[in-house]
Amino acid sequence: MGPAPVIDIPARLRLVEEEIALAARAAARDAKSIKLVAVTKTVPPEGIGQAIAAGQNRFGENRVQEAQAKWPALKQRHPGIELHLIGPLQSNKVREAVALFDVIETLDRPKLARALAEEIPRAGKRPRLFVQVNTGEEPQKSGVLPADADAFIALCRDTFSLVIDGLMCIPPYDEEPAMHFALLAKIAARNGVKELSMGMSGDFVRAIPFGATYVRVGSAIFGERAATKN
Repeated sequence: MGPAPVIDIPARLRLVEEEIALAARAAARDAKSIKLVAVTKTVPPEGIGQAIAAGQNRFGENRVQEAQAKWPALKQRHPGIELHLIGPLQSNKVREAVALFDVIETLDRPKLARALAEEIPRAGKRPRLFVQVNTGEEPQKSGVLPADADAFIALCRDTFSLVIDGLMCIPPYDEEPAMHFALLAKIAARNGVKELSMGMSGDFVRAIPFGATYVRVGSAIFGERAATKN
């Protein structure tokens, strides 16, 4: 087996930015209203550094523990970084998550809402919070079910006094994503939620006509992920 191909991260980043701009224009939207979250799961600090040097300042990680190993030093060197948690959050990791992340996209159950409501005042730092909606109702995936989303958003706001800044979804791999993006946009609109995190490397262009304000792109920028052990 030969050496792994060299990935030109800045060039791939520019290509994704161009695709976002083209999709925004086709949807009669301002490209600046769509923010790119570069997903750095399994990406080493050297690769992240290339993206930062190319002007990217918004990143996403799936696991608190991996993020803790990489990001404190990077954020210290680059104070303008905005870091998103886009993977499931365990209640016992809330303190670490609130300390490290600027946006938590995966709020999906009352126990987690309670833990965040307790930790945020204690930490004196409020990450922006997105509710994850399991639009495909997949049992193996995190996220509140669509039928329960309105009640859960109300619970977060009214019982736990949490500000809900956005909604997030991950459509089923084998289904047309458009109907899932449309469903998430509908839930957001009726609950007065502004931000929509939807669309990944394979479908972010299709999320833009449905109002995506954040798209989460990993492999299209950094190449296919290295295999990881569960």
